[in-house]
Amino acid sequence: MTTSEFDTVAGWTRDAVAALGSDHAVPAGCRGSGSPAALTWLGTRLRLTRGARLLDVGAGIGGPAAWARQTYGAEPVLAEPMPAACSAARDLFALPSVQALGEQLPFPDHSFASVWCLGVLSTTRRKSELLSEVSRVLRPGGGLGLLVLVQLVRGLSRQPDGNSFPRPAELALLLADAGLEIFDEVRADELPAPPTDWQNRQEAVTDLLAQEHGTTPAWRESVAQQQLLGRLRAARQLDTVLLHAIKV
Repeated sequence: MTTSEFDTVAGWTRDAVAALGSDHAVPAGCRGSGSPAALTWLGTRLRLTRGARLLDVGAGIGGPAAWARQTYGAEPVLAEPMPAACSAARDLFALPSVQALGEQLPFPDHSFASVWCLGVLSTTRRKSELLSEVSRVLRPGGGLGLLVLVQLVRGLSRQPDGNSFPRPAELALLLADAGLEIFDEVRADELPAPPTDWQNRQEAVTDLLAQEHGTTPAWRESVAQQQLLGRLRAARQLDTVLLHAIKV
């Protein structure tokens, strides 16, 4: 899927939530970027508390950031390159959202004690630049939470468009080069499944999007990409991992 198509689906998702109700907003905004269990795992290790500033890099429409505010009382700041996604984050959650690439963050050095970056690293080939920028805006001793699709085999049976998946050893080296030390990690499949009501709300949004936009190229590309990623995970060619790293 192209970046413009990601932006199109973000706008559609905002409209679907408006039609279905605000209780669908956070689950809809977390599609593909974290379950409650995954976000809890990260939030606990980042020691998020009331008033804590959290930078969400590649935040999309802001579902995980809104969850962090709702659950911990954190004060998230969003950095997201797509304009419609920034607009959706402001409309749905009233979250401050800056249009910016993760490789070019518009924040001073050492601005944040906590950063997370969910499902973003595999969408750029400029991984070292992104992680260096994250390290730059992190305070010494600050924490980074990552959700990353990693490649477990030498070559994939089919390469998803717009993705570049790090191997586990490569990811560890990239983090070390950026001055970030891995303290903990877990496979997403080892965590509990989302609650039924969470899944039902996500499915309601997906069903409405399919009903209203199912014949469009953007939606067909979105569905095909998710199906391909699912097949690659099922074949154990890709895996979703969560990592907690500290700026040393």
